Amino acid sequence: MEVIHKIGRRKTAVARVYVAKGKGNITVNKKDMAVYFPTATLQYKVNQPIAMTNNDGNFDITVNVYGGGITGQAEAIRLAISRAMCEVDAENRGILKPEGLLTRDPRMVERKKFGQKKARKKFQFSKR
Repeated sequence: MEVIHKIGRRKTAVARVYVAKGKGNITVNKKDMAVYFPTATLQYKVNQPIAMTNNDGNFDITVNVYGGGITGQAEAIRLAISRAMCEVDAENRGILKPEGLLTRDPRMVERKKFGQKKARKKFQFSKR
């Protein structure tokens, strides 16, 4: 098996994932995943597709991620890893699809409008 390259996106975060046979090491931007994602919730999100397909410790994963916040980056990585797991074995699609791990979340931040404080919030109106 050669290296599998997949891309995942969430909000403005973009993750490029490279999956190869290995011992289960996950490297994010040249740091260990536990260092890059300190909370257990974010680590769970990244590991979710690997655990669901019973591939713990089978692949070394290298990730380059940029843009967005830490949660958006974790979810972008999750989508990219899910896509890679489907390419490893087509049967994994039946496991990941019902959980919604192969769906690109289309929600983006709404732009700020002129004459308003934010996207929907208006400036406060005073009668004085």
